[in-house]
Amino acid sequence: MNYTKEDVLKALETVSAQGDDKNLVESGSVNEVAVQDKVVAIELSIQNPSLQAKKKLEIEVMKAIHKELNEKLDVKVNVKSKSINVKPLTATKGKSIPGVKNIIAVASGKGGVGKSTVTANLAVSLSKMGFKVGILDSDVYGPSMPIMFGVANEKPTGVTVNGRSMIKPIESYGVKMLSLGFFTDPNQAVIWRGAMANKALDQMMFDADWGELDFMLIDLPPGTGDIHLSIVQNIPVTGAVIVSTPQNIALADAKRGVAMFQQNDINVPVLGIVENMSYFTPEECPENKYYIFGKDGAKNLGDDIETAFLGEIPLVQSIRESGDVGRPVAMQEDSPLEKAFAEVTKNMLTQLVKRNETLPPTEIVRITNMSGCSTS
Repeated sequence: MNYTKEDVLKALETVSAQGDDKNLVESGSVNEVAVQDKVVAIELSIQNPSLQAKKKLEIEVMKAIHKELNEKLDVKVNVKSKSINVKPLTATKGKSIPGVKNIIAVASGKGGVGKSTVTANLAVSLSKMGFKVGILDSDVYGPSMPIMFGVANEKPTGVTVNGRSMIKPIESYGVKMLSLGFFTDPNQAVIWRGAMANKALDQMMFDADWGELDFMLIDLPPGTGDIHLSIVQNIPVTGAVIVSTPQNIALADAKRGVAMFQQNDINVPVLGIVENMSYFTPEECPENKYYIFGKDGAKNLGDDIETAFLGEIPLVQSIRESGDVGRPVAMQEDSPLEKAFAEVTKNMLTQLVKRNETLPPTEIVRITNMSGCSTS
């Protein structure tokens, strides 16, 4: 029997790429199909560039062709990475970090909502998509990234770049990072005035060899304080992501966090809101959802203040366990949690593309203090 391109496409409608809700045909992943005698050649493009994802899809496509058409067909599958348009701004106003294309601040109005957990897993998801990613842990008084990435005992080394001595960031799971946690005794409290904390952040931003990064994620402290102002005064932040839980008290603080970035004298675009701890799903009843802290709180907030809702992350024990043992849960291949963080990441990328195509580069902020003197 002679098979046609339409026959192959119909078989491909039974296959979806990892993390994609649509089948290969619906998602536009099929680039080319050629059929000649008993040879079927297929070229696909997917967003997940990992070798594992490509190999898995190749196998699934071959199985589908053999099942739906003929098991004796010689199936040749070529899977490429689909490029995602996240071009950096054509010009940057202010003092940029050399080699860093996009700077994303991850913030929360209050503590305890999982901001650092979201930051870590966004970074891992971006890295798995093929981007070069770094994290600056700016939570000076409560740094957590070294623990979350399993490198709490590591110490950054020095490296000479163009005759200049610089800090070499620690790398884990494909993500580069610097944190005050690498430089301080974990058993001692950091009791610093703002000027000392700001100087430490300045060194981690500008005296480090970050190399080429598509994204730098900045894990901000809770609230809207001195560190936040220092960040937006020192570097041109491309956009901000706000993390909240669904309950009203957290949403009220999240709203203030959004308002801070949207102030006229700060004016950092807010890419969207992530709702963490959206619902609880017991391990023994994976289909059940219990909305302990309320339902759709962050989604409704996004609608009220015309800010994109990037997605929801469930309250699951393994998220906490993964952070505690230093392996972000987004590393778990094909798990529901990996897919949840991947979805949030894709939505963030969509908002970032819109931001970079429609808005001018973010300027560093000049704050006027109480005496009327401009500070920079």
